[in-house]
Amino acid sequence: MKQISSRFSIAVHTLSLIAVVPNECTGDFIAKSVNTNPVIIRRIMSKLKQAGLIEVRPGVGGASLLKDPADITLLDIYRALEVVEDGELFNFHKHPNPNCPVGSMIEQTLRAELIEAQLAMEQRLKRVTIQQMMDQVHVSE
Repeated sequence: MKQISSRFSIAVHTLSLIAVVPNECTGDFIAKSVNTNPVIIRRIMSKLKQAGLIEVRPGVGGASLLKDPADITLLDIYRALEVVEDGELFNFHKHPNPNCPVGSMIEQTLRAELIEAQLAMEQRLKRVTIQQMMDQVHVSE
């Protein structure tokens, strides 16, 4: 199975960094912390801006949070980045054999289980905030 794009973890890193050092958070500064290309950071920041999570200062550069870190959940970030296709984490293979006893029923049988698994993951992401992530970073320092 294909993994969820690293854009999600990069976005969490980005928002946590903006929360910790808001005055220094240009795309280049964030890219150095993440150790990636600034273009990737700018694309992610664009999605976070569209979702109303950050404000980007034109000209001088830099970004700031539009919400308190305690009010930004991992689910907010997950949704902002649109890391899943059509809102569904799991995809099904196309055109199973309808004449096969398994092929004719597998999608409807499995779909309910996979939807439940996705909902459980989303509920977990909803319980974790950027503030909690920052608190854990400070504990480990």
